Amino acid sequence: MLYLVHMQVQIPADADKALTDRLKAEEKAFSQKLQHDGKWRHLWRVAGQYANYSVFDVESNDELHTLLSSLPLFPYMVVNVTPLAQHPSAIAPN
Repeated sequence: MLYLVHMQVQIPADADKALTDRLKAEEKAFSQKLQHDGKWRHLWRVAGQYANYSVFDVESNDELHTLLSSLPLFPYMVVNVTPLAQHPSAIAPN
């Protein structure tokens, strides 16, 4: 199943820098692993924001929830999920 996910990161200005630097490094490693595994198919930065649009390819809503809530920066995120379906006018299957 494909999902479009919009993630906005909102780290408080007074957050401990050492902690947030560690979380960012863990987030990068985890997201790259998911990309290599084929579960995080696309990752696009939103220009001018600490945000991204991503496409996930997972088996279920529950799997997506587990992956998203496992992200190290998840406690600082606002996440919006849109399930995707094949469009009948698309010339290539997803």
